Amino acid sequence: MLKISNRSLIPPFIVMDVMRAANERAASGSDVLHLEVGQPSSPAPKKVIETAQFVLADDKLGYTDALGISLLREKISGHYRDTYGVNLDPKRIAITSGSSGGLLLSFLSSFDVGDCVGMATPGYPAYKNMLKSLGVKVVEVPVDSKSHFQLKREVLDKLSENLDGLIISSPSNPTGSMISSSDMRDLVDWCDRRGTRLISDEIYHGIVYGEQASTALSYGTDVIIINSFSKYFSMTGWRLGWMVIPESMIRSIECLAQNLYISPPSLSQMAAVAVFDCMDELNENVARYRINRDILLEKLPNAGLERFAPVDGAFYIYANVSHLTNDSSEFCKRMLSEIGVAMTPGIDFDGINGKSYVRLCFAGATQDINQAAARLQKWLI
Repeated sequence: MLKISNRSLIPPFIVMDVMRAANERAASGSDVLHLEVGQPSSPAPKKVIETAQFVLADDKLGYTDALGISLLREKISGHYRDTYGVNLDPKRIAITSGSSGGLLLSFLSSFDVGDCVGMATPGYPAYKNMLKSLGVKVVEVPVDSKSHFQLKREVLDKLSENLDGLIISSPSNPTGSMISSSDMRDLVDWCDRRGTRLISDEIYHGIVYGEQASTALSYGTDVIIINSFSKYFSMTGWRLGWMVIPESMIRSIECLAQNLYISPPSLSQMAAVAVFDCMDELNENVARYRINRDILLEKLPNAGLERFAPVDGAFYIYANVSHLTNDSSEFCKRMLSEIGVAMTPGIDFDGINGKSYVRLCFAGATQDINQAAARLQKWLI
């Protein structure tokens, strides 16, 4: 048998396995309520689709610059000015093939084999899986309700490891918790003082239920920002994201992008230029997420699910089910089989305490959210 690399032997992204099982159930004729995958149920905004249709008919759709088309980078720069009051040179913006492409570029450009990178757990599993495949040591820092399910400066001060990098996410996947502006400033300062590269995943910005999310870019110029058109902008399958990068890293990231991807998808880039004119439509989506969130926060306790991470933003509820099971994976399998509700087990996000948690995504239709809550109550009570 021919060799398979050790670097490729990483855990699966479990939510995708859950989605496959849910789709197989649906294909067999059984109904499924999808609360497993973190994607909007709404299509891209109308103007984005119209722009794509026009471009398809009128453009040859060749390669673009590796860091993306200038017009889109300028639009993103304007978004930072209008949303955060941050003046950003468009040259520091790199368009990527989804935020996943941005994560890979940031890891490759920031870390070498044997470097040490910290992150919160529970957290997005692709962080650690990508880093481990690149030979980077991962330090998982447990967070819970005492720390608002986010990293704090005082927790980082107690680490024995010297971190070459730190990854933060606000709003967080899977918890939905957010980092306050004061804590964000502290984290940027902590990294600056130690020469630690800070990577801030901000792909759920715009989907918040209180005060606006803070960007790490407001507090430092050496941070790397990861963002995406998938979540707030409702363009998941278009596979388009962006990075904001320090000026010193522009050329190295451009060379990596040239060799890895050549360019981001040209059709998606051209269509995405129009998305910044669609804020009213996008905010209607967020209003629906808020309704769905409030329904679940009201009704889940009636099903015996009362302990959640703070749902400050994104479209997730991270619920403690330790009183119902000691194996959230089997719990989710039974739930799908017996009542047709698909959720993601916490072990996808937390290898330490994940067996006690499940993640619900409430980005779907409100009628589906209501129906899922009713099924759960009948099943669990």
